[in-house]
Amino acid sequence: MTTVTTHPARLRAREGQGAGGRLARLLRGPGGDPRWARPALAALLVLTAALYTAGLSRSGWANDFYAAAVQAGSKSWKAFFFGSFDSSNFITVDKTPASLWVMEISARIFGLSSWSMLVPQALEGVAAVAVLYATVRRWFGPAAGILAGVVMATTPVAALMFRFNNPDALLVLLMTAAAYAVTRAIEAGKTRWLVLAGALLGFGFLTKMLQAFLVLPAFALAYLVAGPHGLSRRIRQLLAGGAAVVAGAGWWVAAVMLTPAADRPYVGGSTNDSILQLALGYNGLGRLTGNETGSVGLAGRGGGGGPGGAFGSSTGLTRLLNAEMGGQVSWLLPAALVALIALLWGTRRAPRTDRTRAAALLWGGWLLVTAAVFSFMAGIIHPYYTVALAPAIAALVGIGAVQLWRVRDGWRGHERSWFGRGVLAAGVAAAAVWSYVLLERTPSWQPWLRVAVLLAGLAAAAALLAGRWLSSVAATARGRLVLAAVPVPLALLAGLAGPAAYSVDTAATSHAGALPSAGPSVAAFGGPGRFRGAGGFGGAGAPGQASTGQAGTGQAGGLGRAGGGTFPGGSRGRPGGTAGFGGAGGGFGGLGGSTQVSSALTTLLKDGASGYRWTAATVSSDSAAPLQLASGQPVMSIGGFNGTDPAPTLAQFERYVADHQIHYFIGANSHSFGGGSGAAAQITAWVQAHFTAKTVGGETVYDLTSPTSAG
Repeated sequence: MTTVTTHPARLRAREGQGAGGRLARLLRGPGGDPRWARPALAALLVLTAALYTAGLSRSGWANDFYAAAVQAGSKSWKAFFFGSFDSSNFITVDKTPASLWVMEISARIFGLSSWSMLVPQALEGVAAVAVLYATVRRWFGPAAGILAGVVMATTPVAALMFRFNNPDALLVLLMTAAAYAVTRAIEAGKTRWLVLAGALLGFGFLTKMLQAFLVLPAFALAYLVAGPHGLSRRIRQLLAGGAAVVAGAGWWVAAVMLTPAADRPYVGGSTNDSILQLALGYNGLGRLTGNETGSVGLAGRGGGGGPGGAFGSSTGLTRLLNAEMGGQVSWLLPAALVALIALLWGTRRAPRTDRTRAAALLWGGWLLVTAAVFSFMAGIIHPYYTVALAPAIAALVGIGAVQLWRVRDGWRGHERSWFGRGVLAAGVAAAAVWSYVLLERTPSWQPWLRVAVLLAGLAAAAALLAGRWLSSVAATARGRLVLAAVPVPLALLAGLAGPAAYSVDTAATSHAGALPSAGPSVAAFGGPGRFRGAGGFGGAGAPGQASTGQAGTGQAGGLGRAGGGTFPGGSRGRPGGTAGFGGAGGGFGGLGGSTQVSSALTTLLKDGASGYRWTAATVSSDSAAPLQLASGQPVMSIGGFNGTDPAPTLAQFERYVADHQIHYFIGANSHSFGGGSGAAAQITAWVQAHFTAKTVGGETVYDLTSPTSAG
């Protein structure tokens, strides 16, 4: 009888082919990750999805302006391609349309609803967290990736924007995916990864124009410094990536420019129907200088620059830390800066291709360039823009914390020092103290939390500094291990409890309008309460139903606007401040915030749509959006978003009326920015002079098919 022996390695390989072996490999993850990595990632993504989707429909249409465009794109492929506000393709939204495409495809598949519009936004948030994890984990392990993902997911402004229909959700996903591609390019030296990064950022331009390019300097610098090839080849590869940026953005821009103006909608936000002017002016360099042609009711003087600016507060180094923006994203900003300095210092003598330094350049450059632009731009800036900082802050915190923990008794095996422990302690203490400051701005909201965060942070910092002494007095190896792990839960509590609580509050609250904000009420502008407007653009408006965040009844001649909101009026369903945009007691005057339309007016618009290209026309998208959403019929937005675009001219409008393409004119809304000047004012005066007004559901309506005898 012959005995057959099997080599132990082969036996183990055969055992690994069974169901248990497959499960072990699944749990272990790629690259020999520990068994906890995959379950931890799955838990992170499931919890992120729950945070971003729970009660998602409570915000209704969120931003009426973009919701109306989604409605249009779900009905007309032409509106889909150009990003039209209405399905009859009179004018586009004032952004490039990529973010709308995702929501419109969902609406075409599942039907238009709040869920079909907002779920894609939430899934983009989950995908952004997953891509960030994959990027950080690739070089620094699953612990760093998980921590970065948790920080990203619980950033309050991320919990806001990934539950909202603004373009920022897709923009953040594309920029994070581009960072992954650059990471792979640095690792492998393959040109195709740089081309992919460029194409993703080009598509980012089609999402929110030049903001997508703020990360380009950091990406280029990281590869130029750390790429594996010679300098000349690295430069050629970067040029190839730059060409991909141009191609990724340029195909759509070229299509718009080559389409005759008569065959496409007017480019909203521009003064000459030019997509290039929109990109370089109102949505581009004008945001930096404050000279924004087509700016929202500010007559070319910008929106956020200098003291007393209408949006974004004063420029300067502290803008991102102030009461308006601090609670949105800055919770771990001090810790991220500490980590960045430590990573650069610790790799100062490392080889050129060192990956830790490359990551510091990539994520640190992203953070510093974007933060500098947001801090000093003199044009319009809104607090939710800061979501673009979330991936960089999260990556630096995850990488820095894990790297410093690994070398907390020295750097790269050199002689023992206090470098690792000291920097870790400084980062934890900075995060705890800053969280305390941010939470102190909400004195009546969870007052115990700021004390707990501060005590946990200081205790964690002390434990880190005393760690070597504590380990030396422990009697057993297990005791030393337990003592070494003490700072970890305390540090996590100090750094994550504040933003996580803000994020849960954000998800539990309805948000609507063009200017949403995350978190509870913040003390600002002289006292507790929501942010308050700086003065009234437009007329006075009556308070809305502050307890529900729904619209109230405005002054005669204007649609009721959501009152009692935050500084971004109507964005949250809680009582708010005093006079804002829209006058005394009117909050911020709406700005696309879930305005209610009476059933009588809705019925009139539905019944009067047959045979007309537009069932109605009104000044500004702020007024047109709720009418279009309520009736399901195209409504002409005279003057575009803010009523100041020179489209249509009075002569063009007269021709539309003469050709029976518009049935009704809804009286100009007193809250619409810019609605009382230019072509919009001329059209309003012409309608008032030639047609008879009647009141329907509290609104002034003119039947353009029945002129007066004088008309």
